[in-house]
Amino acid sequence: MRRALPKAVVAIGVIGLIACGTAYALSIQIGNLEVRSSATVVPHTLPEHTNAPATLNSLTRIETGDGSAPPALRKLLFIFDKHGSIDTAGLPVCTMAKLAETTTAAAKAKCPGAIVGEGLGRGIVTLPGQAPIAVSSPIVMFNAPPEGRRPSLIAHAYETVPAPKALLAPFSVERIQKGRYGYQVEIQMPQIAEGYGSITLAKASIGREWKAGGKTHSYVNARCEGGRLQVHGSLNFQDGGFFQGTLAQSCAIRG
Repeated sequence: MRRALPKAVVAIGVIGLIACGTAYALSIQIGNLEVRSSATVVPHTLPEHTNAPATLNSLTRIETGDGSAPPALRKLLFIFDKHGSIDTAGLPVCTMAKLAETTTAAAKAKCPGAIVGEGLGRGIVTLPGQAPIAVSSPIVMFNAPPEGRRPSLIAHAYETVPAPKALLAPFSVERIQKGRYGYQVEIQMPQIAEGYGSITLAKASIGREWKAGGKTHSYVNARCEGGRLQVHGSLNFQDGGFFQGTLAQSCAIRG
């Protein structure tokens, strides 16, 4: 009989693994560790000079060549293409206090209007003296109160190994001016399973529309200025491993 997968957080940082590309894939291998990532933005056809509503979808895998558990992911840093925006006007917010010690279902019930993304994560937990345990968990991203003028989010997941616990990762989207890039996200990853867990897969979809002030708003917006969208990212692992790469993909201009 196959053992059911316990629910555990394995993808708190999934928003940082989503890049502003219309369809791309990246594979990086250093030693025994390999990171593979792909993503899409919908729709593929966008205006050239004005932002339009969009949805970001991503899939990222972290694997080892020998099949062992990968090292824990500690920090994500991504800088995104300036040809887009995040809109939170009139969007409800959720707070750390409301989400503390909640299951996934309870968190969604407390702040349904603040949800801006959902996904799924998988990973491995290796507790002392025990065989590795495959784990999985839903992940939900909520719009949070802004930090100054910066849009903020809270990523929520729930683990039961080694004990039930909600894991929360607050982070903000900072405006920057670095040539092609205009936004930066840095995420400090919380410990998974008290430090015994590691991520192997993360997938998510971010984007929603709502009405406020008589207008329709979209959380994620993008445009196809210059015919492409681009992101540069880096991942830092507990064992000192460091991965970075730049992803770019063409987009179609809406006539």
